[in-house]
Amino acid sequence: MSSTGLTSAPDVLIRGGTIFDGSGADGVVADLLISDGRVKAMGIDLEVGSDAEVIDADGCWVTPGFIDLHTHYDAELELDPSLSESVRHGVTTTLIGSCGLSFAVGDPDDLADMFCRVEGVPRAEVLPLLEQIQDWDSPKGYMEHLSRLPLGPNVVSFLGHSAIRAHVMGLERSLTDGEEPTSSEIQRMESMLSEALDVGYLGLSVNTLPWDKMDGERFRSRPTPSVFAKWSEYRKLARILRERGAIFQGVPDVSGRWNVFLFVGLASGLRRKPLKTTIISLMDIRSAPGVYRLLGGMASAARKFLRADVRFQSLPQPFRMWTDGLENPIIEEFGAGTQALHLASSARPELLNDPEYRAKFRRQWTNRFKGRAFHRDLHEANIVGCPDNSMIGLTFAEVGERRGVDPLDAFLDLQSEFGNDLRWQTTLGNTNPDSVAWIVSHPQAIIGFSDAGAHLRNMAFYNFPLHMLRLVKQLAANGNSPLTLGEAVHRLTGEIADYLEIEAGRLRIGDRADVAIIDPRGLDESVDVVTEEPMPGLPGLNRLVNRNDSAVRCVLVNGRLAWNDNSVASGFGNSAGFGSLLRWKGSR
Repeated sequence: MSSTGLTSAPDVLIRGGTIFDGSGADGVVADLLISDGRVKAMGIDLEVGSDAEVIDADGCWVTPGFIDLHTHYDAELELDPSLSESVRHGVTTTLIGSCGLSFAVGDPDDLADMFCRVEGVPRAEVLPLLEQIQDWDSPKGYMEHLSRLPLGPNVVSFLGHSAIRAHVMGLERSLTDGEEPTSSEIQRMESMLSEALDVGYLGLSVNTLPWDKMDGERFRSRPTPSVFAKWSEYRKLARILRERGAIFQGVPDVSGRWNVFLFVGLASGLRRKPLKTTIISLMDIRSAPGVYRLLGGMASAARKFLRADVRFQSLPQPFRMWTDGLENPIIEEFGAGTQALHLASSARPELLNDPEYRAKFRRQWTNRFKGRAFHRDLHEANIVGCPDNSMIGLTFAEVGERRGVDPLDAFLDLQSEFGNDLRWQTTLGNTNPDSVAWIVSHPQAIIGFSDAGAHLRNMAFYNFPLHMLRLVKQLAANGNSPLTLGEAVHRLTGEIADYLEIEAGRLRIGDRADVAIIDPRGLDESVDVVTEEPMPGLPGLNRLVNRNDSAVRCVLVNGRLAWNDNSVASGFGNSAGFGSLLRWKGSR
């Protein structure tokens, strides 16, 4: 049933498209009949009443709605629950509560401090919003709150470990080295996790990456609460997940400790039930070429020899990032970066011009022995916005050459001169289509990691399913695709739904009708376009989005037309969402 209590949806007939049912099977040209929000029939020349809506899908692919398994839409759901930026690209199910962060429990101040800096969302807007709307104090209460929102797509959630840890221990203790939860506090966290699973959360998300930092003034620049937990704490909570068959989602620490092996060990099913585990991310990063093959091989070996099902979340496209000044989590990879971001943008020039600070910044920037996601090659970082127009289009290395200084000095000089008015772009990884094809076809990869709703000025992966379909289409045309088109659709839909154990991802008689109609002629270079558009609910803020509407003809959520021929369909919006709050099938 829809979370909005809408009346029965009208009959819809999708005529003559190539239907991919989400099982991995090849497409079949047929009609698809939807009645009362569910798939009623598939066949040739189906008959319908005169009041049915008929959509001509000739030449198009008809697929289950896509599933985005890693978003941070937690805040945006409260501002604009239509989430139309995802829906317009065929995404009909989104997952919140990732990376240890969720709004399930906690004081508004604490939640805003945990969420906003990490996810690149303005705290000045999120805090008063939470103070105004928060009417829940438990995981169950939060689910009831979500069920009352006019959801655009369907929504499902993890429980965030940082949220429950801070709520149970108090924020200060949860952020203090050496402070461990008492046995009664562990029991309270276990009770909250059990309650969450009972009411339909998928499992627990944790974060072990110290780059992710707190916002606000009280504990600014400390890592988030989940980072301070010992593995004994994770293991105790994982016991509940293991017993119930729920999911453990995690962010590994790649800053030098490579605790991905600890995730694998925790997931092991030797002499016990395996723990379903998904972590980020399998990517061909430029700072460590080829490591993706090592990680993929490790995951396959863990499955074979340890009965450990570890899935690496993966994107089927280049990982491009934009930055205003230094406002990007990748700058927090090293202490000098965090030291700068600890300050307001207006206060940074004095620090950036200090010789001792610059020497420290250089030592840490050039350190090859600590893990990194950012390649830090200033020949591969180009300026796309600057008050000095002569800088636009240049790399920082080219600026350094013009000025007769080292590229890193040029980088810091421009940061000092222009602050957040300096905008630059680089690509962190997945630049080689062959490596991307290897990744997205790997059995231990699970497709998704859009971070939609977060990093609003840094990146835009809302249309990642279209990148996957285009990649497979292009490789198939050259005769070297590792996946059939049916298999690619399965990886974006049915495979994810089966893993998450939710009702989604299939076109079967009797199933809920979440549908995307894709015009393959629109899977062209427009899929790569990233543009800036106003952010709903946040006046004055432009975010990065995708605009390639010729690829997605129509999108139906629960059998209702949400997107149609390049625009939001009539009746779909903040006051009338079509989505449902989905619950994990293992809930009670």
